Amino acid sequence: MRAIDLLNGRLKLRHLVLVVAIAEHGSVLRAAEHLHLAQPAVTRSLREVENILGVDLFTRGPRGVTPTLFGDAFVEHARAVLAELRRAGERISGLADGEVGTVTIGTLLAGSNVLLPRAIAALKASRPGITVIVQEATFDAQVPRLLDGEIDLILGRLNPIEEQPALRQITLYGEPVRLVARRDHPARERPGLSLADLLGYPWVLPLEQTALRRELEQVFRAEGLEPPANLVECTSVLTVRTLVRDTDMIAALPELVARTDAELAPLPVPLETVRRQVGVTLPAHRAPTPSARLMLDHLRREAAAITA
Repeated sequence: MRAIDLLNGRLKLRHLVLVVAIAEHGSVLRAAEHLHLAQPAVTRSLREVENILGVDLFTRGPRGVTPTLFGDAFVEHARAVLAELRRAGERISGLADGEVGTVTIGTLLAGSNVLLPRAIAALKASRPGITVIVQEATFDAQVPRLLDGEIDLILGRLNPIEEQPALRQITLYGEPVRLVARRDHPARERPGLSLADLLGYPWVLPLEQTALRRELEQVFRAEGLEPPANLVECTSVLTVRTLVRDTDMIAALPELVARTDAELAPLPVPLETVRRQVGVTLPAHRAPTPSARLMLDHLRREAAAITA
C-alpha cells in the first residue's frame, strides 16, 4: 500500500473530532447530534477521511456503525492527538495564569480513601479554578488511557512496570495490608484465630488481574490453603466497606482505609508478606500539565503528613 501523507493539509482537525465521535456513539446520526451538525455533513466528512486514507473506517449495519481494523487504529491515534491538543491548550492557559485547568486522576483502592481527598482539598483551597476529575478502575484498565493522555496520573498501589518502559513511578509511602471485618464479627470469638479459620466466611477480594489479588493468593498457598471460593470481586472502596460492615465478609484493605472506619477493625491474622507501596504512575516521556504538577506537589505533601 502507498505511503499516506497526513501532513499535506488535506486532513483537518475536524476530521479527527468527527471520527472519534462516530466511534464513541456507534452511529453517524448520534455523532451528528452530539456535534450539532447535519447528518449529511457528517457523512460527507467521513467519506473525505476515508478517501484520504484509502480505506474504510467503519462498517455500516442496521443498528449503526462498527470500526474496521483500520478504524480502530485510526481512532486510537486520533484520540491521542486530540488529548495532546487539549493538554497543549491547558498548558498554555496554565502558564499564563496558573489559576485554571483540569487534572484527571485514575485511582486505585490504596490512596483513594485518605491521601487523595486530602490532596484534592489542599489543591482546591489554593487553586479553586482547577477542576479535578477522579476515575476509578483497575491499573491495567487505566494504563492505556494514561498513555493516550485521557488521564494525567494513576494514584494507588505501585504495580510492576519493568516491562512497560513508557511508564515511570513516584513512591509516596509504604502501607501494610490488613485483614479486616466488622467489630462484632463472629470470627473474633475464636481463640488462636488463623487464616484457615477464616475460609468458612465469605470474602470480598480485588479483581483477579490485580497485583494485590495475586499476592493474597500466594499467602493462602504458602499455608497450604486454597484461596476462598465464596467471594465477591470488587475494587470500589465504598462497596467493599459497606459489604464488610453489613455482612460477615472479610476483606484485605490498606491500613489507612481500615483505620478510618470506626465500624471495621483488623483481624489478628497478619499478612506479613503483603505490603503496599503507594504512589503515582506517570507517562515516562510526557511532562505533566501545570494542573497535574500542582496535584503531584499536594500528593507529596499530604503523603509526608500522613506518614509523619
